[in-house]
Amino acid sequence: MALKPGKQMIIRIIAVMMVLILALSCVSTYSLVNIMIINGDKYQNAASEQQLYDSLITAPRGDIYDRNMQTLATSSTAWTVYITPNGIHKLKDADEQEKVRKTIAENLSEILDLEYETVYEYTKKNSYYVIVKKKIEKAVADEIRAFLAENEDLGLVKYVGLDETTKRYYPNDSLASVVLGFVGSDDQGLAGIESYYDNELTGIAGRVVAAKNAAGTDMPLTYERVEEATQGKSLVLTLDSYIQYTAEKYLDAAIEEHKIAERGAAVVMNVKTGAIYAMAVKGDFNPNEPFVLSSEDNAKIEAVTDEEEKGKLKTELLNRQWRNKAVSDTYEPGSVFKVVTAAIGIEENLINKSNSFFCNGHATVAGQRYGCWKSGGHGTQSLEMAISNSCNPAFITIGQLIGVNTFSKYFKAFGFGEKTGIDLPGEAMSTYHKQEKMGPVELSSSSFGQTFNITPVQLLSAVSACVNGGYLVQPHIVDKQLDENGKVVKSAATGYKRQVISATTSKTLRELMAFVAENGAKNSLVAGYEIGAKTGTSQKVSKIQATGDHYLYIGSCITVAPIDDPEIAVFVMLDEPKGSNYYGGIISAPTNSRIMTDVLPYLGYEASYTEQELKNLTVSVPETVGMAVSEAKGKINTAKLNYQVVGNGENVVRQLPESGNQVLSGGVVILYTEETDDKTVTVPNFVGLTATEVNSMSGKSGINIEFSGNTTSAGLKSYRQSIPEGEQVKAGTIVTVYFRDETSVDG
Repeated sequence: MALKPGKQMIIRIIAVMMVLILALSCVSTYSLVNIMIINGDKYQNAASEQQLYDSLITAPRGDIYDRNMQTLATSSTAWTVYITPNGIHKLKDADEQEKVRKTIAENLSEILDLEYETVYEYTKKNSYYVIVKKKIEKAVADEIRAFLAENEDLGLVKYVGLDETTKRYYPNDSLASVVLGFVGSDDQGLAGIESYYDNELTGIAGRVVAAKNAAGTDMPLTYERVEEATQGKSLVLTLDSYIQYTAEKYLDAAIEEHKIAERGAAVVMNVKTGAIYAMAVKGDFNPNEPFVLSSEDNAKIEAVTDEEEKGKLKTELLNRQWRNKAVSDTYEPGSVFKVVTAAIGIEENLINKSNSFFCNGHATVAGQRYGCWKSGGHGTQSLEMAISNSCNPAFITIGQLIGVNTFSKYFKAFGFGEKTGIDLPGEAMSTYHKQEKMGPVELSSSSFGQTFNITPVQLLSAVSACVNGGYLVQPHIVDKQLDENGKVVKSAATGYKRQVISATTSKTLRELMAFVAENGAKNSLVAGYEIGAKTGTSQKVSKIQATGDHYLYIGSCITVAPIDDPEIAVFVMLDEPKGSNYYGGIISAPTNSRIMTDVLPYLGYEASYTEQELKNLTVSVPETVGMAVSEAKGKINTAKLNYQVVGNGENVVRQLPESGNQVLSGGVVILYTEETDDKTVTVPNFVGLTATEVNSMSGKSGINIEFSGNTTSAGLKSYRQSIPEGEQVKAGTIVTVYFRDETSVDG
């Protein structure tokens, strides 16, 4: 018979159990207190490291607009591809783990153009967030989404994800690329406006703190905290896309025509406000692909066999294509600077338009002989003729009259002793003879623009002061800054820095520059407008001494318009022409003319043509397709054009040239009334003829003509045509015939 426990035993058992329960409770309580309170932060951080990931939300970079609010740079949506390796580590089956890793590595490496081993190693890291590639575009992101959907059975969405971010985009490709610059992979500005205004353009990043569960996938939203990003400020530039395009187009053509070895620059600026309407530098680059070189540069690299030298050359060529020649490079201005020397002499009442200067072909100062470009000399000449002739001896005389102290004072007053402060990175400082080290020899060479170096923007600012009433302006690129709501938060200051010369002196200089355009720099003339001009040609002395190559020149030209009250200045420089000409008046001035010809009417300035200019005007070809022949004839006649009808149909089915093309007044439009073969004609030789002779020949040959360059000055003849002599072309084809003054010189 079993004994039952007595009452005392039961009490003892209960007591022991109570003690054990109490002891266990104390231990548990102590452990909880230790985990939650004493070492709570430690364990919470450890858990967070395992379960939480902190992801930045990229702040959209501010947009960049031209002055008409056309987008030049913007940030579009992109995606960052990431992997959560810790999620893969949680898989218990080793074979399944390996299959997931290999599937991810094989597909992402192919889609993202990465090495398989690189992606595979990412899948083995000890982390919940490993970036595979940044800034992929929508098409690539969609490929990844499709890949994840196709492998739904492996649950890859738990291990591969896409975070939305932004990517910088330049919709106009290379337009104004040297001014705009570009950004790096982290959206930091690395060149141009993007660099100079990086702090303003960069927004405030947001962040997402989210949790992952044991499988590595996102936990419910209660575990997520989001701080929204703030977009950076947007910039409205002074640049005008049309003017920028025009400057780049004609600069590019000049570089090709004259075989320019060291690039060229063209700048269009408002002489009253300092606003830069265009700043073109060629060759340049596409800021969407800033590390891609031109085919010519790549050929130079491929020609180098040593890998180290190849790397150095690539870096050099990349920096070269990013470099802003108008701001970061200095050069000897040559005869363009004679405008400034004349301004000093006139302002100090040392010279005036009634003075005369004698040139016998050279001048000697302190034993140093200086030659004139005209070996026989210019003889006696007025101030107007001296500057138009670009006579060095005359300006040496003016320089000696001015003297070292006065010249140095004005040199600094015109801004040549300091940076302009233009809002672009890398502005160069001029190098020049300090007053205490300048003697009569240095003064002589400086007076006609040699033995010192300045930047194109410095020269533009100084010449602007010469013609705008005497005020030194502040060149600038950014007009205003906008917040994320489009509200203006800051505007550019457009006040003058100081007055350098009087309004009276400025008026005289405008008259002198107008005289130069009509008599010296004829290739800069613009039909229908009165302009002022000065050309220059300078030797690259230091490089000549270093290389022994004496054919190293820079041809330049500056024009201002309208000359009675100037607003627009155009500066063009071409560095190291390798063609048959190098004078600025021959290679640069025509480019100035072409830019001005397009820009002035665009800005609302009305042309006033002479009778001769009217004869050489082009007209827009009207649309006649679909019209009855009789109606089409009337429309062509109204446009002051001639016509030829080909076929026996009643309606026009095709026309050459097509509507919208510009042809010379009196040109011919071929009206086709049936679908027949094109009528062909032979292109005649238009080279070496006057504008009148070209016009007459074109009418007889069935070719339409477009004139380029100066066609109003008496005796000028053509030097080039766009389609070679003897080529068979469709009747009505437009041939561009180029004119220039081959006698233009710059001293």
